[in-house]
Amino acid sequence: MTSIRLYGMSDDELERLKRKKMQEMHRRMAVQQANQAAQASAKEKPKEPTTDQMLDGIFGDRAWEVWKAAREQFPKVIPQVEKALVDAVKQGKIGQKIDGGGLAMFLRQIGLPIRLNTQIRFAEHGELKTLEQKLKSNE
Repeated sequence: MTSIRLYGMSDDELERLKRKKMQEMHRRMAVQQANQAAQASAKEKPKEPTTDQMLDGIFGDRAWEVWKAAREQFPKVIPQVEKALVDAVKQGKIGQKIDGGGLAMFLRQIGLPIRLNTQIRFAEHGELKTLEQKLKSNE
């Protein structure tokens, strides 16, 4: 057999370059297969949503404000209520949004009277004023 010399390369140099190129191709294929396997396993195992994500799906309006107040006022009981709400969501028993008033009423019905900070404000000349400020300005 006759060998063709490329740019003055010897047969040994050409073989060494071929081996190096083949090794690089094998390495790239291994990396690509590993990436595909990782993507396939990620698709197979959907992540379970967190408790807060599940509650966020049913809480609307000012429900989070009521929920946070309930956590502060009843730290021993709210985890049990939270578990019951999450279980109800998982089972499809809760299909609509719960607003702040509805959540406060629910908590009162199960014996947790939540106290919320409330303020009455009036819009006057593009400015929100509390009841106290309104009475002072009328004097």
